[in-house]
Amino acid sequence: MHRSKYIVVMGSIMSGLGKGILSSSIARLLKKRGYKVLPIKFDGYLNVDCGTMNPFRHGEVFVLDDGSEVDMDFGTYERFLNQSITGRSSITGGKMFKKVIEKERRGDFLGRDVQFVPHLTDEIKCWVKCVAEEEKADIVLIEVGGTVGDLENGYFIEAMRQLNYEVGKDLLFLQLTFVPSLGKGEPKTKPTQHANRLIQSMGIKPEIIICRGDEPLTKEAKEKISLYCNVPFENVIYDPMVPTVYQLPEMLEKQNLYEVLANRLELRKESVEQSEWDKLVGRIIKPTHELKIGIVGKYTSVSDAYVSIKEALVHAGAAVNAKADFEFVDSEEFEGKVAKELEKFDAIIVPGGFGKRGIEGKIKAIQYCRENGVPYLGLCLGMQMMVVEYARNMCGMKGANSSEIEKETPHPVIDILPEQVSIIEKGATMRLGAYPCILKEGTKAFELYGEKNISERHRHRYEVNPNYVAKLEEGGLIISGVSPKNNIVEMCEWKEGFGIGTQAHPELKSRLEAPAPLFVGLLKAALKRKKKES
Repeated sequence: MHRSKYIVVMGSIMSGLGKGILSSSIARLLKKRGYKVLPIKFDGYLNVDCGTMNPFRHGEVFVLDDGSEVDMDFGTYERFLNQSITGRSSITGGKMFKKVIEKERRGDFLGRDVQFVPHLTDEIKCWVKCVAEEEKADIVLIEVGGTVGDLENGYFIEAMRQLNYEVGKDLLFLQLTFVPSLGKGEPKTKPTQHANRLIQSMGIKPEIIICRGDEPLTKEAKEKISLYCNVPFENVIYDPMVPTVYQLPEMLEKQNLYEVLANRLELRKESVEQSEWDKLVGRIIKPTHELKIGIVGKYTSVSDAYVSIKEALVHAGAAVNAKADFEFVDSEEFEGKVAKELEKFDAIIVPGGFGKRGIEGKIKAIQYCRENGVPYLGLCLGMQMMVVEYARNMCGMKGANSSEIEKETPHPVIDILPEQVSIIEKGATMRLGAYPCILKEGTKAFELYGEKNISERHRHRYEVNPNYVAKLEEGGLIISGVSPKNNIVEMCEWKEGFGIGTQAHPELKSRLEAPAPLFVGLLKAALKRKKKES
């Protein structure tokens, strides 16, 4: 049996400190020394997964290769580790309760009264150990969602306490806390002390304290935290505000966090040379060029709704040595004044979404890009509306629309996937996960990917209506990518300028070391246009 080691990352009495970014940074420190790292995250909500959650409340739903709909922190894990993760790494309260109740209904507990301890906690421990064994992980990095003292995560914390009892020195607890500063050089340690005492009252003893704050920790503050939280002075680490989150691993490295972990978990002690990652981070911090990108969407008031798009722009920007400043544009607000709202942008993205709100504004934005030579990238719904705009204005199909938006449209150029017609339930029922695509040689898409057979992640119920493909092609729209299994249109593009739409979500697979080709192409086209106009 494979022997894994565990690092459990816990929060304190305040949310939003960046446990996901911290966990990902630690995972990167471990991976670049040759360890196989498996991230696991627990979320206390009773949803089985994130698929039915509103982006306004929860932020982006991140989709994995296997079709799992998970918390957006999984996007951070994948981007930092440059590896794909499975849905087995996502543990939710709903998923665990469902497993226990299913076992009770089958009679697996032999008439016992089913309780949080031991039945629910045993299920959690079994899940964690089984996934670690399946993946043959050297180090399992577990992020506990929520704050200490929440009802939602109390039973999971108890499961981690029990896991620690079972595996002993192979498990380490790490706590992320907030150290506020009321004035220059006055970090306040009381919130950290109270948060630590609260977690210790639950039988958990953090051995490393990571302190998030606006000001660097003074020696006096570190000594206080060390004394009152029962950790060595060198185990108190500052989590600084950085120009880009991709710089955080380097900041933690400089404070010898890996050395602390290596001493405690008996890991290899070795230094690593500067990597391609460090060079790309340098480009993010000091780019040569600047671009302004407009993201015309529906959830513009919640920046977390489009996290992967923002990160894909950062990755593509590093690849072309440009800072891609982005601005969210609410498509509901500029109907009738499109040119005035969009003329300041070097390129436009219309992201995915659902429902009819703001649709006509998106279509007008796409028309503006096509008619004015503005580089355009349409993602999922953004591709569907690109097809609608082209059908209306270039193929003479007056009133063309998606049947999702207008059931009685005379030209349903976008229609529901046949296999979706009879589906009633919402959760995990869309066309989800990685699907193959065959690109047409000689197209912009083929040029950008550099190969014929590709794979991207999907999350949709509607497709380009196959009954209209021939008419769209006759009108000049290029179908540049299709699914090999059922000929679903995966990509299309304009003949003139840079305009590409994809039914997929390439932003979900974008990494700093492997940027999404369509995003790189968009920024290259924007730079070319900007240079031409200057």
